[in-house]
Formats: sequence, C-alpha cells, structure tokens
Amino acid sequence: MPDYDEIIGKKIWAVVGASNDCTKYGHLIWRFLKNRGYTVYPVNPKEQKIDQDDCYPTVADLPQKPDVVNVVVPPKTAVKVIEQCAAVNIQHVWLQPGAESAEAEATGKRLGINVISDACVMVEMRRG
Repeated sequence: MPDYDEIIGKKIWAVVGASNDCTKYGHLIWRFLKNRGYTVYPVNPKEQKIDQDDCYPTVADLPQKPDVVNVVVPPKTAVKVIEQCAAVNIQHVWLQPGAESAEAEATGKRLGINVISDACVMVEMRRG
C-alpha cells in the first residue's frame, strides 16, 4: 500500500484536467486542495484561467515544479502526462480513479515515477 501521508504532506500540486466546470472532478480536486492551503496549479490546454488562477497547457509550462501531479484525465492522456512529468523531473503522480491503467502504471514504473493509482486524493485527505 502506498504511503499516502508522505505524498499528502507535499505542498505544491498540479491538477491535470482542472476545468471551470464545477461539476467535474478536475475542478473539485483543484478547489479542494486550494481550500486546504496547498499551492495548486491547474493544467488544461483548453482553459486560460480557472476562477482567477492562470491555467497552464502542460506541466512543463508551470511557473514552479510541483511536488505532486494529480491526474484527472482519460487513461490514454494520463500516459502522456506521466511522460511529460518524467521530462521535467516530477517524481510523484497521483492518478485519480478513472485515469489509471496498466499502461500508465507501467510507464510510470519504467520512467522511475512514484505512481499512486488506487485511491482518490480527496478521500485520503479526509481520512487523515
């Protein structure tokens, strides 16, 4: 079982798949992390801003390297996100339920990234 507490303790996050649609998990997770005091960057090539925050097209475009990238996109896109994270030396990727796949996990393992893919970050943080 992964060490959720270690990952949750990291304070700079990016949420890939964040959007302005308040009913989507990307928005809910982005807002949840912000409300808990984390520095959170929204990542979505289709959005310019989410609320008042600048939104970035990829993790490579972020102004600061996040400690953790939370992924809320389909599995095929998640594989690409993991590859992008490896290219900029991001070590921790949290795949939300629905983003995970055997291919994404294998890609993370091959690239030396710690991939969490068996839990929702909001559920785990509420437990803590």
